[in-house]
Amino acid sequence: MTHVNILDPGASPLDYYGFELRRMREAAGLTQRQFGDILNYTGSLVGQVETARKVPTPEFSERVDAALGTGGLFSRLVELVLRSQLPAWFRQVAELQARATEIYSFEMGMVPGLLQTRAYTRAVLGAMDKANLDDRTAVRLARQRIFEKAEPPLFWVVLSEAALYQEIGGPEIMREQLAHLLAFRDDPRINIQVLPFSAGAHAGMTGSFDIYRFHSDPAIVYTEGYGSAHPSADPDTVKYCSLRYDHLQAAALSLKDTAELIRRLMEERYGDQLA
Repeated sequence: MTHVNILDPGASPLDYYGFELRRMREAAGLTQRQFGDILNYTGSLVGQVETARKVPTPEFSERVDAALGTGGLFSRLVELVLRSQLPAWFRQVAELQARATEIYSFEMGMVPGLLQTRAYTRAVLGAMDKANLDDRTAVRLARQRIFEKAEPPLFWVVLSEAALYQEIGGPEIMREQLAHLLAFRDDPRINIQVLPFSAGAHAGMTGSFDIYRFHSDPAIVYTEGYGSAHPSADPDTVKYCSLRYDHLQAAALSLKDTAELIRRLMEERYGDQLA
């Protein structure tokens, strides 16, 4: 356990956040309990954040900024904190997602992280390891904040129909996840197409992959394995995977038919009736 008196603000973004939070709270003449009451959190949680034992969330940071009048300092700092908590092999991917103007994703087995609900994320991350599950879930969900930017990226997903049948977390969690996907059907910047079982052999049989495009930098193709990331800016690789993605989009259902398939699956498999 990190002791508050020896917390080193230079050790990590999380330590710096905790150090500054404690310093500014004390400057305001507030105890942890008093400050927690103002934020509508427990004093214990405030203490855990201050001692770098708990990862702060964007919501917590926004409330801290409002309570202390820090001009958005903690809301900006939390982005660094959350990124630093990602597995080392994945940090480069998060940076690519944050910088990309266009993201094209093909997923075979599950809903991509940028479109996951909290419960679905917890189920995915907790399949093999339940340690620090709340913090790890918050860190993954924080990546979705790229859609809140003034100029969010265009995100296009081709999702294997198998991902809709893979019951992750149970029926209620799947119902909520599928409803979440349907909620994007009128958003022109987030587009979801399902690659149906009827497509048979297809251009993505080798596995899932992403393509990131930028304003001025070369495009990057990204694949991942167990605990490893494989980004490539090789022009031939990008061209090859871009062609595959074009074929996947052509074989997939239209946006409208995708929404109908998801709606029907919710009704037939998970017993949900939508208005």
